[in-house]
Amino acid sequence: MKIRPLGARVLLKEIESEETTKSGIVLPSSAQEKPYIGEVLEVGPGEVNEGKEIKMVVKKGDRVLYSKYAGTEVKLEDQKYLLVKQSDILAIIE
Repeated sequence: MKIRPLGARVLLKEIESEETTKSGIVLPSSAQEKPYIGEVLEVGPGEVNEGKEIKMVVKKGDRVLYSKYAGTEVKLEDQKYLLVKQSDILAIIE
């Protein structure tokens, strides 16, 4: 099964990271504050809102920083994804 976003929406996969303290203790992502970084898996076609065309700026494969309360979590085939509006993406990480 495949998810294809509609309008100006983007499908993200959250990037989880492990952090090591100075003393060498590894903190799993569940014990840390979420970094709100994701990888773009699919991008919608864009949309027209009140006569203005909204073009998609992000593309498949980009790493992005998104807003804390953004989007809707979707679980498909034991994988968690996040479906967000392009306007909830704060930055592209290069």
